[in-house]
This record gives sequence, structure tokens and C-alpha cells, in this order.
Amino acid sequence: MFIVLLKFSDNKGQASQFMAGHNAWIKNGFDDGVFLMVGSLQPQLGGTLLAHNLSRSELENRVNDDPFVAQNIVSAEILEVSPAKVDQRLAFLLD
Repeated sequence: MFIVLLKFSDNKGQASQFMAGHNAWIKNGFDDGVFLMVGSLQPQLGGTLLAHNLSRSELENRVNDDPFVAQNIVSAEILEVSPAKVDQRLAFLLD
């Protein structure tokens, strides 16, 4: 499982130009069963997502395809997590 932090860079002001592509990228992540959650980092620091069902290199490639990353609107940091114990509702993460 991975946590991806997408922190705004100095190009934050260009986000609106690439928002449609970024939203399509997010939709593809959910459609492919890779993204579990996306949300905003507060206060207005960028975004974050939870991902699973892929390798780190596959996720790195996917993240690099995000228009926000490609246009340097955000910088991406990928954190790999090995779940050891979870609430029953998240038991699928242990598989």
C-alpha cells in the first residue's frame, strides 16, 4: 500500500489549466482499482492519495503521468506502507 503526497510547487497558479487532466487521471486510478482515496492536504498544501494493487515502479509511472506532476504544479512523494494490523473494514489491505 502506498501514500502519495502531492505538494504544491511554485507553479501552483497553473493548476486550473491542467485540472481536467488531473481529474481524469484520478478517475482512471479509481477505475483501475488502484486508488482507494484522494483528498486535499490542508491548508491548501496540495493533495494526497492512497494506492494499492500495484508495484512501486508501476505507481511511480502512474504518478509521473499525472498532468500536475508533469507540469511541476506538484511534487510527488511516495511512501510505501506494509500494513500489519487493520480495522476489519480494511482487511482487504492485508491480502
